[in-house]
Amino acid sequence: MPKMHAVSRAESADPELSVGEVAKLVGVSVRTLHHYDSIGLLSPQSRSEAGYRLYGREELERLQQILSYRELGFELEAVAQLLDNAGDPVTHLIRQEALLNARLERLLSMRRQVRRQMEARKMGIDLTPKEMFEVFGNDNPAQYAEEAEQRWGNTDAYRQSQKAVKGYTKDDWQRIKAQVAAVEQRFIELMQQGVPADDERTQAAAEAHRQHITSSYYDCTYEIHTGLADMYEADPRFTKYYDDQAAGLAAYVAAAIRANAAGR
Repeated sequence: MPKMHAVSRAESADPELSVGEVAKLVGVSVRTLHHYDSIGLLSPQSRSEAGYRLYGREELERLQQILSYRELGFELEAVAQLLDNAGDPVTHLIRQEALLNARLERLLSMRRQVRRQMEARKMGIDLTPKEMFEVFGNDNPAQYAEEAEQRWGNTDAYRQSQKAVKGYTKDDWQRIKAQVAAVEQRFIELMQQGVPADDERTQAAAEAHRQHITSSYYDCTYEIHTGLADMYEADPRFTKYYDDQAAGLAAYVAAAIRANAAGR
């Protein structure tokens, strides 16, 4: 009767690795692999002639799944249940991709919040993330902070604005936000009523707009105000901001500002 013995590496279709080789290959400790074996999570079926554990393709695939789930934050008990209760490697890869996508979305959301805080601080807005959300919701009042610094950083208006907003509290920002909303709502009402952009009532709304900027940020001269009007029409971002509230509002506000400046 032939003598029974362990299959050698040369005889195996897929080379088998020792515990030390596997540990080095995947970047875990030998102690970790021994622990996985002791709890039945990953137990190599093959042994060398000397009795040492040998890891084949199936064990290495299972180890890859274990490490992937661990990286996703699963405890070992949960990993064991996942691997034993559901199917083939493709099923696990699909699940892991979904979990990774969810984690990626969370990380991207966190990065957006960090960037938002950085931009706000550059602009001088000193609010906590919670206060930022309570005041501005998902809008980012400082989204153009870097661009504004590049375009107007050397102007008195920019320096005045930086100095003004630095001391604003949450209540101050809520008051300013309410004032802006009231001014913009007045423009919308006048436009929808068919009041011409050069009417006295519309010019009064434009003046309220200018005064709001002056009291909240910087001395908004009529020249500066007219420049803002040009930007509301020329820059699609500002045009969209107004036109999202009411179609044609950007052009209407711009015309009212020009009419108000000309009348002064």
